[in-house]
Amino acid sequence: MIMRLAASATLSLAATAFNPRAVASFAPGAGAVRIAHNGPQPTAFALSDARRRHGPIVQSILSPVTRRYAAADSDAEDETGDDPKPPAPENPYADPNYPDLEFVNYDDPGYSVDQGVGDDTDNIYDEEDRTLAEIEAMREDRRRRNDEFQFETYHANVLRGGERSLGEWTVFQTDTFMGDEVVGGRNPEAAGVPRLLKWDKVLKVVSRGSKIVTDPNAEWRVDGERIVHEEQLATMDDFPTLMMSEESDEEGADELKWETEDIGHVENTFWPNEMSSVDFRGPGGNMCVGKAYTICDAMPLKQDGDELHEGPFRDMRTELGVQENDMRFRVKLEYSMLDEENIATLDGRSPPPLHLRTLTVCRETLDGYWPNPSDNEKLSEEGNGEEDGNERESEVRRINQKDITTALFGPPGAPGGLYDPPPVGSEERAVDNYMLLDFEGGATLLLPHRLEQDGGGETGEEPFGWVTSLDWTPGRIRYQVDRKVLGGTKMKGLRTLELSEVQGEDADRWRPKDGGENMRQ
Repeated sequence: MIMRLAASATLSLAATAFNPRAVASFAPGAGAVRIAHNGPQPTAFALSDARRRHGPIVQSILSPVTRRYAAADSDAEDETGDDPKPPAPENPYADPNYPDLEFVNYDDPGYSVDQGVGDDTDNIYDEEDRTLAEIEAMREDRRRRNDEFQFETYHANVLRGGERSLGEWTVFQTDTFMGDEVVGGRNPEAAGVPRLLKWDKVLKVVSRGSKIVTDPNAEWRVDGERIVHEEQLATMDDFPTLMMSEESDEEGADELKWETEDIGHVENTFWPNEMSSVDFRGPGGNMCVGKAYTICDAMPLKQDGDELHEGPFRDMRTELGVQENDMRFRVKLEYSMLDEENIATLDGRSPPPLHLRTLTVCRETLDGYWPNPSDNEKLSEEGNGEEDGNERESEVRRINQKDITTALFGPPGAPGGLYDPPPVGSEERAVDNYMLLDFEGGATLLLPHRLEQDGGGETGEEPFGWVTSLDWTPGRIRYQVDRKVLGGTKMKGLRTLELSEVQGEDADRWRPKDGGENMRQ
């Protein structure tokens, strides 16, 4: 006779006693199940004893393997004669068919989480500290390797291992620092936007950068190396072809005449005095990506602190550039405080904003000759070439001179504007702080002319950052580089440096239509 187990099933003792094939018993009252191999049947005394202890008995054929659940303690109590202990609370989640699995009853008030720590918690905490220290050491090692990569890439690709670059600098000066009388002459509809005044003279500048060794015994090689920059106004030695012309016979032709203002502008530094590998971490504002790069230097308002990358700042100078096909197009942005706002800061008020002071567009060639072909030519021996009708003879015949002239001095503005306009915040914020400019050479620049240095306001939210975008097409590929920095007093620190590349002729086809979003990290 086979019967299925059920919590409410009962069977009389008589039916059990005379059943010759009963092999299992289940006592619902005590939560006990007994499974026995076919063999000698329990006597009436045993059955009576079991019933006395466990209540009604249910029989069923389950398994030839003998297993016992929760009944051992009761048997031991009867044998010893001690006072019976209260049975263990039944776990409603346990399954007797799977005894090897632990079913946790979270409703049991005596339950506690076993984390395997035992009583030796001090050693566990020490182990956790050691683990965290090892993780941080691995992270620092990765950071240092990235520092080294950025340091070497900047020196090898941007500075080209110390080779000189010859360029023409066009300087624009804002009217913001020219006094209230000049500022009052702005268009009333754009009173908050500065006017850009172009310098009459184009500066001819020679730029180079090299690596020096400061500690030959440094454990990490790049820790003992620094990059130094040099930018100087050109001399006659930088124009060898001109020195062979008739101008070399004129008085004073052995030097170029530069004004004090010209010299002072070129001497402004846009990089740390001696750039180290650590300066290429985010807070320093220096980074390379693909064909693009950016560098930065800033002067804190309070110079008594140890943190050089934390504002508010008195002034800040940033540079953003792209180079390709032996050409480089870069912009230099100089920001400063107004004098009256600087005084207000000393009275304990919120930090004042930085305003754009100068903007410099640098058009450079990297092949050892000047961008403008006329700077690489000499006059004919019979005259100046214009009065006598003689053409100027070129000392340098570049194969790609036409491409260089188009890329550096061609029609202004990128086709269709910025390829991928970045997010700049609300419309009001964009109108009050940003300006969009087109430059000769097919370049477009988006930049903030006013940088707020206060925090997130009363809400305590992180202040919205700032972005400078340069779009330029030096050849077949169109580039857009976005320098995105943090907001508030951490505006020197880079959030990201993003570079977009697209076939120039397919730019309109693949132009993003997301309304301006940051690249996924």
